[in-house]
Amino acid sequence: MKKFDKERVLLAVAGPVIALVAAILLTSVVLIASGKSPIEPYTLMLEQAGYSDVQVLIVNQASMYYVAALAVAIGFRMNLFNIGVDGQYRLAAMMTAVVGANIALPSFLQIPLLLLVGVLTGAFWAGIAGVLKVTRGVSEVVATIMLNAIATSVIGYLTLDNIWGVQVGNNNTTGIMKESGWVPGIDLGADVGEIYGLVFLAVALGIAYWVVLNRTRFGFDLRATGESETAAAASGVDAKKMVLTAMLISGGIAGLSGLPLLLGDAHTYSLSFPTGLGFTGITIALLGRNNPVGIAFAALLIAFLDKASPALDYATPVAYEKEIATIMQGLIVFAVVISYEAVRQWGLRRQQKRVGAELAAAAQNTKKEVTV
Repeated sequence: MKKFDKERVLLAVAGPVIALVAAILLTSVVLIASGKSPIEPYTLMLEQAGYSDVQVLIVNQASMYYVAALAVAIGFRMNLFNIGVDGQYRLAAMMTAVVGANIALPSFLQIPLLLLVGVLTGAFWAGIAGVLKVTRGVSEVVATIMLNAIATSVIGYLTLDNIWGVQVGNNNTTGIMKESGWVPGIDLGADVGEIYGLVFLAVALGIAYWVVLNRTRFGFDLRATGESETAAAASGVDAKKMVLTAMLISGGIAGLSGLPLLLGDAHTYSLSFPTGLGFTGITIALLGRNNPVGIAFAALLIAFLDKASPALDYATPVAYEKEIATIMQGLIVFAVVISYEAVRQWGLRRQQKRVGAELAAAAQNTKKEVTV
């Protein structure tokens, strides 16, 4: 491996490593300040990772986080901040559940239909922000935040009893989906659980994300527009079209992020359906540096914190609050932003020194040639 490649790998890995170490140290400070062991919580959580049932939970949760983070990463590569992934994912899951509960087709038609509904719903909701940005210059951050709130209200309305809602106890649901729309998973036994079948869809999306961004003209145009709209326009790229397209793709992928759970386990959308997935996806995309492999490791890490932390409540002789994992996740976000900027500045200084040395060497060689 060339020296330049080694340095590039070092710069790519340094940010996440520094962020994780900083988050662990800061969380330990919080534990010490509360008079508790700064080491035992990590030990307890690591022990949980050895149990097969917890491993299944981690993989299943990570698959949803991974898809949500890919949706965020596409926006980041375009220099867009799609903070509305959470609203797009919840609205898409609800509409998919409604279609799945009211339409019955053979499985080979039903499942693609449900996936398509999720993609189109997410893309439509994200497209609203995209249209506002390219036509009126409205910040996608503001637009998507507002759309998150609107999505919550729309879901609440559409799940009323007189619309598409089905009352189950005190919970409003969309009714149980037809079995032809259930996606079978990998059953590892009653004591272990089942890995969602759409975990493989998450893997396929990660591969497609890398291929499209790094091996196609569209991916080059998207990255170029994200770097500089002016330069991209000078090379013939329609920047506004790319902005809208990126938002549509980001929203479409966001619409798939809840389907592993919906089609693999829950089979209905209800008030207890997970929220906050999109915001966690932002953390994961940042930690993974918008790289599909990095995002995968980050998704597994955050899923591990989520699924291993409940054991802290039952620790003996001293119980720990499971919110320790939430604190760590929050600290990771701060640490990621700070560490990435520090690493970027360090890389720039290294590059400047290298270029300066090369220019000095070239000048010296030229001087010798003139002398001769």
